[in-house]
Amino acid sequence: MTRLPTVTPSAFRRLAVVATALLAVIVVSGAAVRLTSSGLGCPTWPRCTDTSLVAPPSYHALVEFINRVVSSAVGLVVAAVAVAALLRRPRRRDLSLLAWSLVAGFFAQAVLGGLSVVYGLAPGWVMAHFLLSMVLLFAALVLVHRADADWPRVTAPVRGELRTLATLLVVTASVVLVLGTITTGTGPHAGDSTKEVPRFGFPLDRVTQLHADSALLLTGLVIATLFAVRLTDTTSVVRRRAMWLAAAVGVQVVIGYVQYFLNLPPSVVGMHVAGATALWCAAVWLALATYSGSGAAGTEVVDGDVVHLDDRPLAGQH
Repeated sequence: MTRLPTVTPSAFRRLAVVATALLAVIVVSGAAVRLTSSGLGCPTWPRCTDTSLVAPPSYHALVEFINRVVSSAVGLVVAAVAVAALLRRPRRRDLSLLAWSLVAGFFAQAVLGGLSVVYGLAPGWVMAHFLLSMVLLFAALVLVHRADADWPRVTAPVRGELRTLATLLVVTASVVLVLGTITTGTGPHAGDSTKEVPRFGFPLDRVTQLHADSALLLTGLVIATLFAVRLTDTTSVVRRRAMWLAAAVGVQVVIGYVQYFLNLPPSVVGMHVAGATALWCAAVWLALATYSGSGAAGTEVVDGDVVHLDDRPLAGQH
């Protein structure tokens, strides 16, 4: 009987990192479609037009079609991660579940993207499409984190107060993202300039101020975190990731104010979307470092190889 190929833990984690990076890239490419008013460049889904799967030779159609092609390629990488999770030796149930959840989430994302087109870029569908992207990134980062060979071990325990603060950062960042999408659904960049695209009926200045206030709250929590990681005993990993988050928040605040005072130019808004994606990833990445567990992981010999207890094969696996 033909023996199936196997995937080493290090190769699996590298593939998971690539998939996570690509999931972040298509968030930005999707924003580029909206900001170039190409959201309805392909007015149907899954075809580009009623008669063709491929885009006609027009700018907006090509922009939207290229984004669909790129997204499909990313989907293949996500599927490869799921298959690799089954071929990984030793196989781990948690990694398999996370990897296949990415596949399910990606299919749901494709459906939401199609519904966004079918309903003429109605802001509720576009908002759900973006927020699901953030959920996918969360799951992908958890996968990368747990796939690390040193995942069960940390050099020092993390204080409960610091873990709570990191969790609060993620919750606050979630609120910032939701308010940001509401602001976007109220603002001028609807995604298509040739048709009447529905918008939320909120006062733009009010929702913009609310979004800014939540961002300032997040900034204050990040500053508190920087003090906390310096004044308490914690790992160098936590301190380093806190600095990454602080840098992401600082850049994002600057971009946010620049786009506001320049009256929302598309190029700066695109940078703001990229910054929001980086900020979300940095917040989740920091929180994951505080939930690494404490103490040294035990080891066990499996088929002649020494593995961590968390790398033990599933029952019946040889």
